[in-house]
Amino acid sequence: MRFTLPSPAVFQRLIQSAFLIFCLYSGWKFFHFVQWMTGQSDVPVTRPPSVEAFLPIAALMGLRRLLESGVWDAVHPAGLAIFLAALSMALLLRKGFCGYVCPVGLASGLLNRLGRKLKLSRVPGPRVDALLHAPKYVLLAFFLYTVFVGMDLRAVEQFASNPYNFVADARMLHFFLDPSALTLMVLVGLAVFGVFLRSAWCRYLCPYGALLGLLSWSAPVRIRRDKDACVQCGRCSASCPGGIPVHLKDDVRSPECVGCMRCQSVCPVPGCVTLRAGGREVPFWSIGLGCVALLLAVWLLADSLGLWHQNLPENMLRMLYRQAF
Repeated sequence: MRFTLPSPAVFQRLIQSAFLIFCLYSGWKFFHFVQWMTGQSDVPVTRPPSVEAFLPIAALMGLRRLLESGVWDAVHPAGLAIFLAALSMALLLRKGFCGYVCPVGLASGLLNRLGRKLKLSRVPGPRVDALLHAPKYVLLAFFLYTVFVGMDLRAVEQFASNPYNFVADARMLHFFLDPSALTLMVLVGLAVFGVFLRSAWCRYLCPYGALLGLLSWSAPVRIRRDKDACVQCGRCSASCPGGIPVHLKDDVRSPECVGCMRCQSVCPVPGCVTLRAGGREVPFWSIGLGCVALLLAVWLLADSLGLWHQNLPENMLRMLYRQAF
C-alpha cells in the first residue's frame, strides 16, 4: 500500500494540533503543581518545564544575561532554551515557530478560516497594511530597547531574583483561569479582528512574531516562483495566511512567511512555486518537520546539560507561591 502525504494545510494543522494538545496537557499538569505548592492538594506533582514557553519577557531577560555574563537562567531555564530554539528556527526555517509550533498561530489560522468561510476576511491595501504592521514593530522595539539598552546587567539580575519572577508562571496560569472582564473584552475584540483581517494577531500585533520574522529574512530556506511558468492566476496570494502577494515575487523573503506552503498546493502549474534550500528544491514538509526536530534537539541538549529543569529549593518556592496567592 502506497503512503500518501496529506496536503500542506492538513500537515500544518496536524503538527499545530499536536503542540496544542501538549500545551494543554502541560497547563493541566502545572495547575495541579500549583495546587500542591499552595497547600490545596496533598498529591506531589512535578513541575512541567514547558510552561516557561509562555514567558517570553523572562526569556528575553535571560538571553541578555547569558550574552553579557555567560550565566544561564536558573529560574526559567527551559524558557530560555525554547526561546533560543525559536530564534534558531527563524534563522534556518523561516517563521516555522509561528506556523507550526505556536498555539496562538493555530487560533489565528482558525479565525482566518472562519472569516474566509463567512466571506468576511480581507487583506488591506499596501498602505493600510503597512500602517497596521507598525504596532508589533513598535512593541518589539520597546522590549528590545528596555532589555538591552534601558537596563544594565545589575537591573537584569535584580529582575531575575525578584520574587515576582519566581512565580511568573503561576501568575500566567491565574491570568488564563480567572480573566477579568476587560481581558475577556480584549480577547473577543482580537477574535473579531482576526475574522475580518487575515491572520490579524500574527501579522499586526505579535512582537514575538515580529522578531522571528526579521530574523527569517536571511533564512536559507525560502519559496521561489518561476515567473516564466506562472500564469498569474493569483491563487498563491489568495491562499497565503500572511497576505503575501506571492504571484508578484520571484523570491519570497517576506517576514510574514511561515513556510506553510499553501501557495504551492493551490498552484495549477507544477513546479512553478517551490520550496528551496541553498538553491535546491526540498519537500513542502521540510519546514514543519525541521521545526519539530530542532525543538527536540534543543530539549535533549538542554536536558543533558542540566539546563532544562528548574533546580530551586522546594521550601523557598512553596513559600513564594503561597505568598503570591
